[in-house]
Amino acid sequence: MARNRQDTARMLTTRALNRATLARQWLIGRQRRTPLEAIEHLVGLQAQAPNPPYYGLWTRLAEFRRDDLTALLTERRVVRAACQRSTLHLVGARDFATLRGVFDDVLDRQLRGAHGKALAGIDFADIVAAGDALLHEQTLTNAELGARLAERWPGRDETALAAVLRCRRALIHVPPAGTWDYNKSAQLALATNWLAEPLDTNATIDAWVPRYLAAFGPASVKDMQTWSGLTGLKAAFERQRERLTTFRDEDGVELFDLPDAPRPDADTPVPTQFLAEFDNLLLSHADRTRVVATQYQKQVMTVNGLVRGAILVDGFVHGIWRIERGKAMASLSIEPFAKLGKNDRDVLVEEGERLLRFAASEAERYDVSFAG
Repeated sequence: MARNRQDTARMLTTRALNRATLARQWLIGRQRRTPLEAIEHLVGLQAQAPNPPYYGLWTRLAEFRRDDLTALLTERRVVRAACQRSTLHLVGARDFATLRGVFDDVLDRQLRGAHGKALAGIDFADIVAAGDALLHEQTLTNAELGARLAERWPGRDETALAAVLRCRRALIHVPPAGTWDYNKSAQLALATNWLAEPLDTNATIDAWVPRYLAAFGPASVKDMQTWSGLTGLKAAFERQRERLTTFRDEDGVELFDLPDAPRPDADTPVPTQFLAEFDNLLLSHADRTRVVATQYQKQVMTVNGLVRGAILVDGFVHGIWRIERGKAMASLSIEPFAKLGKNDRDVLVEEGERLLRFAASEAERYDVSFAG
């Protein structure tokens, strides 16, 4: 009897997985690459809050400035829109044209689960047609869109009506939405009006398997399902098995990877650094222990859906951080989960001061402190 392929796959320890993932995430050392290259390599940055993508790029790139990302949004080379996991992301415009359609089922599932009862008896196609007519003429906020749709369907939930357009149409958050410190309601535009390229209505997940592995591998089928929000991806991996290499983790789970992707030695030194809230590194695997130990996960990823900014020490999450900004003072508070060595504390203070200058260049004074 032939041996199972998994039985012959080389085992990767958690520490080896950690180093491989950090290398893919450009977190072993700041890269001299452009923000657009980073966003495309990472297949987008989660962006339901405006500032975390800026922090995420600052951590990964040498000489990154806030204006660099803002310019990409205003020039329509990067867009903010619902994408993987039905969550707002910043995605390269070229990628979005072929990526957005892959998540139609994810968005439809979210629509029916959250608003199915409120929309009972209405043909979604009618709502889409009405919304298309409105958005071809102008941009509207989500609230404005819902209110206008409710003029045709009086008494219906306005949020639910607008959600049909969010899930059945690719809608762009028009800048300044998504830019640094902008927290007002976004104006929405149809992607077909906003983008130079047409949307690919025949997109499939297959082309994105190697892209996912390049940024997050080595990874299991369930890992990619967690990142995407899709289910049933085993067949997509099987179709590409001969072009991929396989490993197994310490629990025997099969991991796929690109043959030539970087997999540094498990003892490769990595910098002590700050991860943004909602960072890709924390959200894109079913098994998050390659980055954050089980006992710390609820302190980083809260029950109400928040993902806190985290500190990486020796490649693993060892605490959380937050910034408070005022005109005179900007302060960074670090809450370690366990005692840190003097060298790690010194590095965090030095790096933290640089982070404060990036986040609050207008402040007169900066302070980095440790809680607990």
